[in-house]
Amino acid sequence: MIGAGAIGGVTAAYMARSGLDVTLVTKHPEVAEMANGAGLQLRGVRGEAKIPVPAVTGIEELTGRYQLCLIATKAYDMPDAARRMLPYLTDDALVVSMQNGICTDALSEVVGPSRTVGCVIGFGGTMLAPGQLDMTSTGEFVIGMQDRSQPPLMESLKQALETVVPVKVSDDIYAELYSKLIVNACITALGAVCGLTLGEMMARRDARRIFLGVIDEGVRVAEKQGMIIPPYGGRLDYHRLMRGDGALDRLRRHLTIRVVGLKYARLKSSSLQSLERGQRTEVEYFNGYIAARGRISGVSCPINERLTAMVHEIEQKKRAISTDNLSDPSLTASLNARVG
Repeated sequence: MIGAGAIGGVTAAYMARSGLDVTLVTKHPEVAEMANGAGLQLRGVRGEAKIPVPAVTGIEELTGRYQLCLIATKAYDMPDAARRMLPYLTDDALVVSMQNGICTDALSEVVGPSRTVGCVIGFGGTMLAPGQLDMTSTGEFVIGMQDRSQPPLMESLKQALETVVPVKVSDDIYAELYSKLIVNACITALGAVCGLTLGEMMARRDARRIFLGVIDEGVRVAEKQGMIIPPYGGRLDYHRLMRGDGALDRLRRHLTIRVVGLKYARLKSSSLQSLERGQRTEVEYFNGYIAARGRISGVSCPINERLTAMVHEIEQKKRAISTDNLSDPSLTASLNARVG
């Protein structure tokens, strides 16, 4: 497992606790020391635990060859991690992209399509401090090969990941990733600009309007590409959610996402967490991706364009994280009657 943040750390810890032979790669010496000693500190929906995980502080410290490699770094760091991992992979190895956003193309360019596995992360997590991780919600993994094949090691990967949450194998992982991308684009950018948790955001009508605007643009881009987006988590059906333009339709949409906010109230935007740590965000892989696909498809995406720009302004210290950003004039002007 490369990456010891909320997703990588939680996944590696529960796999190790189940008895699997796991090696964690982290660039933080203090995290490696903690993992090798008393263990990573976990809390949240599965209770509290300290789980030791064998760890090293660099890929080049690994020995031997690995059949399964899971990369849970930031999206912009993933290609380099995959490239450095190549000498340590068996010929039949599978490499899993555990990034938010759609990174399978970039991974395939490094390791090849027959090794590339896309993965949708359905559980929530927050890194409270290095080596201290909060599993904020349960869910499932959805995995699938980029080339839609079913190699023998997929079953081993499935069994390994099932030590954390249930796993579904998909024959159209791109559509599954796009479904998660839409909800990520809603939560991560909104949380980054206003500084609120999902529950706090969904209690506000102005935030819900933006949330629905992001979904509306994402759905229209998918429809233009001829893609049928599967319901996220098997429940959130974007096509059905955005159907209809009447007052009752708008009320239904607001109520639906209000319920989502109540269910995952503690969920904190990964981009907000990055900004608080002084790091780059992955907004280009979320809202920026939808906007870019919109430009290619001829679909206007002003809400995603504006959110992307606002997050970059925060990164560059040109804008503060504030709930005032929810009433940004350019953003407000882009919202229309269709999303309420």
